[in-house]
Amino acid sequence: MADSSTMFGCDSVNPGFVVADVEAAANFYRDKLGFSLDWLWGDPPTYGSMTLGNISVHLLKGNERVGKGYAVFSVEDVDGLYKFHQDNEVQIVEPISNKEYNMRDYYVQDLYGNILGFGHYILPTTPELKIERVDVPIRLEKRLAAVLNDLAAIKGMSISSTLEETLLHTFEPLGDGVASPHTKSDLRKIQGLKKKHGIDYDTHASYRFVE
Repeated sequence: MADSSTMFGCDSVNPGFVVADVEAAANFYRDKLGFSLDWLWGDPPTYGSMTLGNISVHLLKGNERVGKGYAVFSVEDVDGLYKFHQDNEVQIVEPISNKEYNMRDYYVQDLYGNILGFGHYILPTTPELKIERVDVPIRLEKRLAAVLNDLAAIKGMSISSTLEETLLHTFEPLGDGVASPHTKSDLRKIQGLKKKHGIDYDTHASYRFVE
């Protein structure tokens, strides 16, 4: 018997939640959870679509199975979204934490009891790798040093660990370049740090640095 998973393609999945009031639910998802409204169908609406990042959620009006839905979303900045939900007084049913399945996640409840999880993958810290660290004399351009210090704080890492992570990623080819140690969220924050500290030169400027 042929494996059906190799016979049919599937590019995306849209979870659906049954709610008692589609318009009220859409407003909650937009204003409290941070989704954007795609469309509502019907007057009054009986069907709607909301989007977070690249994932759409469908809202369906119904009287049965209201509040029985469950979905988990992989997001870029789970801590930032968690604070956004806290600030909007969303009902959090499981607070944010690092899980043994290599996810940092949390769960909330919508107006009708549907459960939504939000998280991002975290790299495993076990098994431990025994190493020996050595002191390396290093001098950096003043503004780069300031960015590095702030970046380490954002990532919750020491400056040494941030440099190690960056160096290890330069060893990994990715297309015509190398892998980045930074998430899209990190990269957006780095742009802010560059502006904050006046980094106005390009990535090859170190060849032109003089004292």
